[in-house]
Amino acid sequence: MSLVRYRFRTTWTIGAPPPIVFATLVDLGGYPSWWPNVRSVSRIDDETAELVCRSVLPFALTVHLTRVEENPGAGRLEVALAGDLEGMLSGLVHPHGAGTRLEIAQHVVARKRLLRWLSPLAHPVFRANHALMMRRGRHGLCTRLAGPGGDPARG
Repeated sequence: MSLVRYRFRTTWTIGAPPPIVFATLVDLGGYPSWWPNVRSVSRIDDETAELVCRSVLPFALTVHLTRVEENPGAGRLEVALAGDLEGMLSGLVHPHGAGTRLEIAQHVVARKRLLRWLSPLAHPVFRANHALMMRRGRHGLCTRLAGPGGDPARG
């Protein structure tokens, strides 16, 4: 596999019902309020938004997310990615005990020149940066859905 290609799989357990989790995930404009690494979201049209994110590395990524699938009944989400990262991101939201299990798959190619240039040496660093960003996203979502006085740790 090329060092500019990345495949990520992440599973989150969240202490909130699947319909609430699904609704929060499809509300891209709300991401900056609960995911600290999502710096801004701008709506481009009914199907596309521009997301700017930055984790601990000293640069931001700008990605256009275009809706491919949004099926609340089946708990399936999928977006096409373009910009600094190109590829697909999909999610499956389903019941898990008293809460929700969210399975996230990402298949991307780095398009940002800096990422492509550094990737042969920094590939493990980029993977670790992504893992940290995803942990922060899960914590933010759990905190958001716990509500006032709720326990984000239960998610």
